[in-house]
Amino acid sequence: MSEKKNSYGIFYKSIVDQDRCPIVICNLQHEIIYMNPAAVENYARRGGEKLIGRSLLDCHNPESAEKIKRVTDWFASDESHNIVYTFHNEKQNKDVYMVALRDNGRLIGYYEKHECRNLETMKKYDMPGSVY
Repeated sequence: MSEKKNSYGIFYKSIVDQDRCPIVICNLQHEIIYMNPAAVENYARRGGEKLIGRSLLDCHNPESAEKIKRVTDWFASDESHNIVYTFHNEKQNKDVYMVALRDNGRLIGYYEKHECRNLETMKKYDMPGSVY
């Protein structure tokens, strides 16, 4: 069973990579360990992929860095503490959250999740080049 469980990793990575909203994954030392392609593009002016391996705290002002630390402390305090709404980006019409990452209940990191509020402009089942 554990071999099968471990093979799911490529599926999980694909889900994250296909998300059109930025996802930035950090470990408990606040190091950016992964950015999906949307995050790399979204943060291009701040370094994009070069941010991987850097501290997320260095990417924020002191007040925001302190809030990030408070949220991760809250995540660590109880297994049921798993998501915090952090702000609404009016310009891009999206909400941003910090979400706990856990392994069998143990906190192992967190990620920044963006949820866009714009209505979808893609036509339903529009598949350019499809033979159907």
